[in-house]
Amino acid sequence: MIRKVVANAEEAIAGIKSGMTLMLGGFGLCGIPENSITALKNSGVNNLTCISNNAGVDDFGLGLLLQTRQIKKMISSYVGENDLFEKLMLSGELEVDLVPQGTLAERCRAAGAGIPAFYTPAGYGTEVAEGKEVRWFNGKPHLLEHAFSADYAFVKAWKGDEAGNLIYKGTARNFNPMMAMAGKITVAEVEELVPAGELDPNEIHTPGIFVQRIFQGNSYEKRIENRTVRSKS
Repeated sequence: MIRKVVANAEEAIAGIKSGMTLMLGGFGLCGIPENSITALKNSGVNNLTCISNNAGVDDFGLGLLLQTRQIKKMISSYVGENDLFEKLMLSGELEVDLVPQGTLAERCRAAGAGIPAFYTPAGYGTEVAEGKEVRWFNGKPHLLEHAFSADYAFVKAWKGDEAGNLIYKGTARNFNPMMAMAGKITVAEVEELVPAGELDPNEIHTPGIFVQRIFQGNSYEKRIENRTVRSKS
């Protein structure tokens, strides 16, 4: 069996160079590859293009790479929780490609399925449609969207085995399964790493065939972006 287990995040990011395109799983701060992001920050690689649902918050998640100006371009669907992101975008320091969330998900899934492009009605009649081919299906206009191409994909799972099989927990499943399929090299960090064969095959969300490197993370903060509670009155 091909050995996929690496010792830590630093070993997992080996080979990443400045200017590469990276996918990073997660939704908000849920299910993000925290250890990998920290390792990328410490490595000093820059001019990165990052594909992620959002850009974290100012001091956590991909916000850490924005602080150090290591990201050249963000391809995302939602960026409303990051003040630094807004500042960098408006000043022209950061290239931004905003993509409808469903389209972002499908461009990831299509990449993993070997589908080079597809048509979707999302975004027609808006700035999203600028420069894109339009075809009509069943009386509705559709835009041609292309699958993503990423050098590496970083995902976070609850549990994984030494063969790279992954199980996500709850809403941390989000973009992680699709991105795990789409990277040329997929790096998975897990909260618990077990021997191959220990996971129930019926519970596996991402088969190990899609994962090239896996490691057990050290710790996870699991922050909440905006905590909303009822008043005591």
